[in-house]
Amino acid sequence: MKLAKIVVPLVLMGLVGCKSTQPEATKNIVNVPLAVPLQANFRNEIAIARFNELLLQPDMANEQRAQLLYNRGMLYDSIGLQTLARIDFNRAVQIKPDLAEVYNFLGIHQTLEQNYGRAYEMFDAVLELDEQHEYAYLNRGIALYYGERADLAVKDFEAFLARAPKDAYRAMWLYIAQQQVDDTLAKQTLSANSQALDPDEWSSQLVALYLGTLSEEAFLAQISEGVSTQEEYAQRLCEAYFYLAKRYQTQGDLASAISYFKLALATNVYEFVEHKYARLELDLLAQLNDEQDAS
Repeated sequence: MKLAKIVVPLVLMGLVGCKSTQPEATKNIVNVPLAVPLQANFRNEIAIARFNELLLQPDMANEQRAQLLYNRGMLYDSIGLQTLARIDFNRAVQIKPDLAEVYNFLGIHQTLEQNYGRAYEMFDAVLELDEQHEYAYLNRGIALYYGERADLAVKDFEAFLARAPKDAYRAMWLYIAQQQVDDTLAKQTLSANSQALDPDEWSSQLVALYLGTLSEEAFLAQISEGVSTQEEYAQRLCEAYFYLAKRYQTQGDLASAISYFKLALATNVYEFVEHKYARLELDLLAQLNDEQDAS
């Protein structure tokens, strides 16, 4: 699932490493479908080069400079250059403090660094500036989930789902958080929410997998159906691997979960929620492993 749509503005038309968790061998990660890892889109690289040229202009209006920094930051983020993206986002809000979308991305980066308090502040700022910014609910919910405040995360995910009840990804995140609060209720809610989903959308298969109406073997077998490009295939696999990992994690099979999180990262679909948080999941599992070793 994309965090935001990457749009090259009209102005251009004229112009991880993670610590090893050393998992035990697993029998579950066999014969999984694989895609060619994505490479950076050359159009994005060209756009970045053009932004670099434009930002050298000394007489540019502050509002335009802030917008260009934000746009370049989004492009950096989409190809995995998170530090450069964060520098641009911070510079953009220093110039123009009312750019809601920039705070949204800064909040995501704070979540990935496990600075959850700062992340909440960023997402609160988004909603203060634009209460209709629905993805702030998703991203604040994710921050709350990883910040071990699942009860509050559920409320944000409910608000996010209410804005698009047919979106299976929204139903999945609500389930993931609600499961931490009440597993039985989470399954009941997911089953109820599944009734609104479009069965022709591939993402509905994720919900079927979690509800147990679709086996993992059948789920993996149908992943390529309707896919026409390697990019789309890598994106779909990134999502599939992440949610399979979360499923194994819940079942207590951390070795399989770690393997699937690593497979999600291997797709190089940097702009997807699932890719970003697969890295955080591995960081958290590595920390857990270190704590267990220390004890």
